[in-house]
Amino acid sequence: MKPNDLLTTHFQINTKRCRALEHLSIKTIGDLLYHLPARYEDINDVRSVASLDLGTQAVVYGYLSKIASRRLWKNRRSVTDGYLTDDTAKIKLLWFNQPYLAKLYRDGMRVKVTGKVTGKADKPYIANPEVEILGDGMVPGSDNVKDTTATDGSLYPVYRETEGVTSRWFYHTVRKCFAKGILNHLADPIPPEILKKYKLPTLKTALVWVHTPKKLEHSASARKRFAFEEVFYIQIQKALTRKKIAEQNTYGLETNPQCLDDFIARLPFSLTKSQTDAVTEILADLNKSGTMSRLLEGDVGSGKTVVAMIVCLAILSAKVKAQKKTKSVKSNKTVINHLQVAYMAPTEILAKQHFQTFIDYFCHLPMSIGLLIGSECMKYSLGTEVTLKISRKELLAEIEQGDISIVIGTHTLTYKTVKFKHLAQVIIDEQHRFGTRQRMSLTKKNKLAPHLLSMTATPIPRTLALTVYGDLDITRLKGMPKGRKPVITKIINPSKLEEMYSHIRLELSQGRQAYVICPRIDEPDEEKEAALDLKNATAECQRLQTDIFPEYRLAVLHGKMKPAEKNKVMRQFTEHKIDILVATSVVEVGINVPNSTNIIIEGGERFGLAGLHQLRGRVMRSNHQPYCFVVAKKTSEQTRARLKALTTAKDGFELAEYDLKFRGSGELYGERQSGLTDLGMAAIKNLKLVQAARREAKQLTTEATDLKQNHPLIAKRVSRLAKILHWE
Repeated sequence: MKPNDLLTTHFQINTKRCRALEHLSIKTIGDLLYHLPARYEDINDVRSVASLDLGTQAVVYGYLSKIASRRLWKNRRSVTDGYLTDDTAKIKLLWFNQPYLAKLYRDGMRVKVTGKVTGKADKPYIANPEVEILGDGMVPGSDNVKDTTATDGSLYPVYRETEGVTSRWFYHTVRKCFAKGILNHLADPIPPEILKKYKLPTLKTALVWVHTPKKLEHSASARKRFAFEEVFYIQIQKALTRKKIAEQNTYGLETNPQCLDDFIARLPFSLTKSQTDAVTEILADLNKSGTMSRLLEGDVGSGKTVVAMIVCLAILSAKVKAQKKTKSVKSNKTVINHLQVAYMAPTEILAKQHFQTFIDYFCHLPMSIGLLIGSECMKYSLGTEVTLKISRKELLAEIEQGDISIVIGTHTLTYKTVKFKHLAQVIIDEQHRFGTRQRMSLTKKNKLAPHLLSMTATPIPRTLALTVYGDLDITRLKGMPKGRKPVITKIINPSKLEEMYSHIRLELSQGRQAYVICPRIDEPDEEKEAALDLKNATAECQRLQTDIFPEYRLAVLHGKMKPAEKNKVMRQFTEHKIDILVATSVVEVGINVPNSTNIIIEGGERFGLAGLHQLRGRVMRSNHQPYCFVVAKKTSEQTRARLKALTTAKDGFELAEYDLKFRGSGELYGERQSGLTDLGMAAIKNLKLVQAARREAKQLTTEATDLKQNHPLIAKRVSRLAKILHWE
């Protein structure tokens, strides 16, 4: 038996189980061994129904029966009840105000129930229990709870399952693999000096400890090793990318400090210390011999666009080293060279806003600026102070000839028809909104590699940033420009709605605008989601227009609208032809309306803190006092604590760290689809582990001239990782 052997070579597996394993991407013996337990059950804690005592917190396994929903006659409260049965007895289960559970649970369903035993001695029941639906395997608490082939201790591994394959099957099959000598055919990919340095077990020991632990300390040590291993491979992949980027031929630059100082002095405001530090870091990159690849993080309103403009000017006014001399334009001690900058924005509205902003700040300089979006093309003519609408064909020709210094656009910049003559800098605004292929296609539009500056207003926890963006240098903008007022955030329960509406009405009367964010577009499917009491954008817009704000202009915006329709609504809101924009979270990025200083977020408990903070950022665009109202109806103690953090955290980065700790990276950034295992997601909460993996990956890739030759096992794992990992 060897790791690359197919499971079907050594085990008889029926068609249903084959499909289930394939669903979990398990085909070989090696795949099975790396399908690690998600957690462990201590069999000693499992109780039979007959042994339950009043007042105790119980963990019971069994089968459901007679699950039904009804209303109490006196107070009309909804009650759902039924029974849990094992081999010893049965006990009643009782839920209040959760009628949908009757549709969710079926008779005969195998479950794990956790809850407090209450009631009377002759009529005990478990109130509002937590129920975990299980597969078809062993039911601890029944006659096989003390499985004689289980671990030598009392820990029983629980694996990620799917219909057709259970934890019990995984556990016993892995034990059979151990018995057949699979461990003798395993080579450890992690160098022994790294294992020793961080006190990590070898691969053989770790597999035994993680699948058949005698005590929790063993499983914890093994999981630490596998967590390190997963992050280590990611960091190697990122280190190789960094190395490849650094080796690319690029534009050698010598920036013009005097030109930049003159530009900064002309600004109608002073740069924050954080902005100044960011500019210094970026200029240092540009003056080096290698290609710059940097991520600029900063809250909405922290001044990323100004930094980006300074970077554009740094490129366009720099002395180009080791390049043929080309014609330059001189004016006011500023030399505009032949280089070009591409600035990619997530929406047409934002691209047009940036286009106008760049004209406002660069109108005194002899440079040309182009706007390339799906609906239209525009050009700011050199020195004429006139913005002209031109055809796409004309603009593309001027870009290809190198006559346009700065090209601002959306994803249209990545089209094959868009060709640059000397693209020296790519700036990507809200870079997580673009796919990897889109970003790569933009940076490959030249024989020489352009410098890359990505920007994001999404607050990213440090560990996640070091992992996901390990191929980029990271700069953080902290603090806000002078004059910006912090958002006043209030958590609103249903009894405070009228007070909130009165405040919004006062703000509108003073010429301000507002957003209302809803979790849904239309009514939810009654059959599937009848339990969810969520407002939808379409109905809420009608209600607010009819019942609450009849004297004001309202409009709805959501992701299912056609692009032209969305652009029209967004343009009308920008021009203050709309007072209140009722929308889904589609407005999270891409709208900059300084006059909108109020936002209501319905169903606030449904959003992560990062999402709430991003939405709140829509009203952090001016010097007027902004307000954010988070409406939350049904909240648990944990949810209330999360929402309170929204009102007390100093900035988005603090919120992101909080959300990562209490919700998890997958829920925060959607990495459930990234290809990372649950263990890998847990690992990126550990800063020391991520830093150690990053450090060792950098050293290994520096020393190894050929990874395939020097570390073939690691090279194979990294190659496989590249196929399954995606961070979009």
